[in-house]
Amino acid sequence: MDPEDFKDVLDTVRDFVRTRVVPLEEQIEEEDRIPDDLIAESKEMGLFGWAIPEEYGGIGLDAVQDVQLAMELGYTTPAFRSLFGTNNGIAGQVLVNYGTEEQKQSWLPRLASGEVIASFALTEADAGSDPSGLRTSAARDGDTYVINGSKRFITNAQLAQVLIVFARTDPTTSGTTKGISAFLVDTDAPGVTIGPHDKKMGQAGAWTSELYFDDVEVSADRLIGGQEEVGFHAAMASLAKGRLHISAVCVGQAQRILDESIAHAATATQGGTPIGTFQLIQGMIGESYAELRAAKSLALDAAADFRDGTDRKLGPSASKLFASEMLGRVADRGVQIHGGLGYMRAVPVERFYRAARLFRIYEGTSEVQKLVLARQLLKAQGM
Repeated sequence: MDPEDFKDVLDTVRDFVRTRVVPLEEQIEEEDRIPDDLIAESKEMGLFGWAIPEEYGGIGLDAVQDVQLAMELGYTTPAFRSLFGTNNGIAGQVLVNYGTEEQKQSWLPRLASGEVIASFALTEADAGSDPSGLRTSAARDGDTYVINGSKRFITNAQLAQVLIVFARTDPTTSGTTKGISAFLVDTDAPGVTIGPHDKKMGQAGAWTSELYFDDVEVSADRLIGGQEEVGFHAAMASLAKGRLHISAVCVGQAQRILDESIAHAATATQGGTPIGTFQLIQGMIGESYAELRAAKSLALDAAADFRDGTDRKLGPSASKLFASEMLGRVADRGVQIHGGLGYMRAVPVERFYRAARLFRIYEGTSEVQKLVLARQLLKAQGM
């Protein structure tokens, strides 16, 4: 997108987040859902398709613009971004990068408009950050595949009309990342069962659920890419870009916590003195700001390399690792700066503290990011 046009988009989203979404955060927390009017306005703004190419009805932001937008969306409850995050991110990017032209034409315009919500169904009880334990199977029977298995922690499953389901089409590859394919499965297809949404520590309003597949039949034209074994590569490519996006969301979350902490430190008093004058409070604010700036710079730098194609593995993992861990520290300091008040429900830093914990787990745990980084660096030495 043209830089001037993108600036207008960024300004519009920033204003929308801060004037429309932020005031509704407590309502979203209490009701565990995004209000219908916010969903409708998000569709009108094109938020369901910012990362989908223009030729398929999206806005077509590049990786750097995606990161900048994510920082704005991250300023409020993460449930808001999660509403359309799967369409733009891990689910939508599977189709953008690996779908057949017919699949792209059929699905991407509807994802971009918000007519359809897609979910990314990879995680299982024995297959989280490492998909080699994936057990869901897809057995070919003529012109159809029969899917059996289950998934867990699937974002937006109860809201979705279509699932990007990863299943093993070659049973001889069990315990490896080979033989994994991806399918487009309608949520209302016979044999598909979606469980109730999970009760989580934080991120109320962002729904995750278990999925069950009992002899679910899908036609061969629902095989993403039109060939088997595309699944693992599609998942990893989508997750790499998703890690960049998540790191930027962490920056937005940390910025909000820091702003709340500064405002509190400037107004709260102890013994008649604003706590912002206390050096230990100043130290926590200064340290949080420095780490926030570092995470922001890393995310933008990694996004530039991703956009240019010079690095699509090391940068996303490094950025996601650092930013998610940074957010945890900033959130902890935010609660500490607020003192006992920071432990009270309905205080923003308490809510963001609970929400922050998940960022170190999903789309690849911090431990997995360290392994990805080390293995890529050692691989360059012939190991």
